[in-house]
Amino acid sequence: MDTIDTLYKEWLSLQPLKPEDQQRLDKKFMLDFNYNSNHLEGNTLTYGQTKLLFLFGETIGNASLKDYEEMKAHNVGLEMIKIEALDRERTLSETFIRELNNTILVRNFWKNTKTASGQFTRYEIKVGVYKTCPNSVITTTGELFEYASPEETPALMTDLIAWYREEEKKGVLSPIELAALFHYRYIRIHPFEDGNGRIARLLVNYILLRNNYPMIVIQSKEKESYLKVLHQCDVAVGIIPSDGALAKLKQVEPFVDFIESKVIKTLFDNIETVKTQKG
Repeated sequence: MDTIDTLYKEWLSLQPLKPEDQQRLDKKFMLDFNYNSNHLEGNTLTYGQTKLLFLFGETIGNASLKDYEEMKAHNVGLEMIKIEALDRERTLSETFIRELNNTILVRNFWKNTKTASGQFTRYEIKVGVYKTCPNSVITTTGELFEYASPEETPALMTDLIAWYREEEKKGVLSPIELAALFHYRYIRIHPFEDGNGRIARLLVNYILLRNNYPMIVIQSKEKESYLKVLHQCDVAVGIIPSDGALAKLKQVEPFVDFIESKVIKTLFDNIETVKTQKG
């Protein structure tokens, strides 16, 4: 943590930033985060199209209307977590997380999927409510990896929020440790039919911002290493979903290191940007 402590102290020493420096950093982060977090989940907008959409309101190219709508809605979600993180009177709640899911997915929609037995089926994704169908992923080794069942999800989410509030109060975990462990536990529950990855990354930034750290971007080109490090943690924790939802810090150390590396990069880049402008 020596590198990050040094960078963090330097970052704090530069506060408050000049309005123009803050705006420059905010604009770059807004574009980078919205583009990458959506691109990780298959959104087809290019970075250029994302820039035109947010800076000029233009929609060009052959991307679907849904991709444009979800990109814009994701930015609303980003603004929501920024407001919520800075509100010291309130802490994280299930209601807020459901509102976030409702916001970023825009509206109910139908999705084609494959059952565990390999049959194709179609079902409705309902936004802002916990899943009613089991969800899972096929691993790189071809195995079925299941998340928490619809039946156990409400209780696990209640426990997750209670745990987060208690940890926030105790202050034993560093903000980076808390953000990484929350992300991992949340993803092992996978509470919604869709949007779970985007919500996890938004909430990582909620936790960082709430603790005066800069928000981070996990780039879409890093998808393989992002998923690989989460899988490393899965191996340490085990396949039982409820074990994942109660994972210990030691079991997710590789992911803590991954998130820390993103914070270090953001601190370094932001400090360099501000210093360059001063120079």
